[in-house]
Amino acid sequence: MSPRRHPPRPAPGGPGNPRDTVVTGLGFCLPGGAEPVFTAAQVWDIASHGRTVLGRHGIHYGSVHLSAEQFAERLPDIPEFFSRHYTNAHRYGLVSFVEACADAELDVDAGELGEAAVLVGRGGVDANVDSYVSLLGADPDSATAFDAVEMLVATEQAVSPSDVALVQGALARTVGPCFTVSCGCASAAVQIGNARRLIAADETDLALVTGVDVFNVGLIQKSQRLLRGAQHAHDATDAVGMPDLLPSFDSLMRPYDRRADCINHGEGSATVILESREHAGRRGAHIYGQVLATALTRDGLANPLAADDSGAQLVRAVRLCTGDRWGIEQLPYINGASDGDPVVTALEANAVRELYGPASTVLMSSQEGCFGHLGSASGCLDLALTLMMMEYGEVCPTANCEQPADGLPFDPVPGTRTRPLDFDHALSFNYQIGGVKHAMLLGGPDAT
Repeated sequence: MSPRRHPPRPAPGGPGNPRDTVVTGLGFCLPGGAEPVFTAAQVWDIASHGRTVLGRHGIHYGSVHLSAEQFAERLPDIPEFFSRHYTNAHRYGLVSFVEACADAELDVDAGELGEAAVLVGRGGVDANVDSYVSLLGADPDSATAFDAVEMLVATEQAVSPSDVALVQGALARTVGPCFTVSCGCASAAVQIGNARRLIAADETDLALVTGVDVFNVGLIQKSQRLLRGAQHAHDATDAVGMPDLLPSFDSLMRPYDRRADCINHGEGSATVILESREHAGRRGAHIYGQVLATALTRDGLANPLAADDSGAQLVRAVRLCTGDRWGIEQLPYINGASDGDPVVTALEANAVRELYGPASTVLMSSQEGCFGHLGSASGCLDLALTLMMMEYGEVCPTANCEQPADGLPFDPVPGTRTRPLDFDHALSFNYQIGGVKHAMLLGGPDAT
């Protein structure tokens, strides 16, 4: 029998092309104060008002207070033998996964994810440390058979960054692609690009992308104490190109604000569901928008912790996305990735100045101050927020930005109110320590 042959398809991105990558589901497990945030409506309510939900034991940190009851309500059929060994990364990732499926009206139990691609981005492995330590400290000779099985299950589920993809793939019972990418805070954004390529190549019609990270507060505090000692050798670190590192908890993060002096971390997960337009159309799915293009570049520096704040490679990433099909004038909004670090603000400002000119009117806002610097989850959250802004015709403000820094070549939308904007194309940026610059070009449901 001859192999099944597909008719040639035009490249994605044309009007109504069946291989367009459309977004049909959004799900979350994010900081929300006393209760976690699960739905797009809850995320919008916080971001559109520029509210911050940071706070933990007197420090500025975005904590997810997910109860056992809330987890069991959403995932009642997972055997307790496995679930009791889940780390918070497992729990958050599974919750955002099922929330996104519910939003997209995909029935996990009916096998509707049986051929889906399940892609996960992980920037940190703090959630895995306890499993490693437990395994390293175990004495095989004194462990009972039951203890050995318990430890095996715990470590096999949790000791590598592929932990969340492992349990999500099992939940979906997929026979499709299932893998993890670790590219720092750009991890989920990179996976969105991978999902788009799989759909464009007709390798899958359905992809679920999750970004999830959990940060160990004590570990960060210890590193901050080490940092204070290292800063006494400031001249020496400058000599090898080390960037200045900001405190994480001392004060409120204020992206694009002249008082910015701190980065606040947050934990949690966000999942987006991507489909071919053809597949979404057959289901009658609601379409939030499209992923038109993605690009990743690096600064090319020899120092693995250094970064170039000229913005040159971010400009290159944008131009790789737009090519000769889209003009910069079609992109009146950018979802920035500033976490309150002036270095990030500088590179974004330099890139915008090069792309749009020194007197641009482009709007560029960041919602990191709402939930904290989430690591890998940022890529999915930023995509979700940008498409919701298009849908509502309103740009969310930059959370905690009240006094914009001098000389910004963009409007950071300060304050706590949205700004009206009728737009159907936008950019979204994400970065990784070491010089990674990632850009996504997003469009409305019918943008061409």
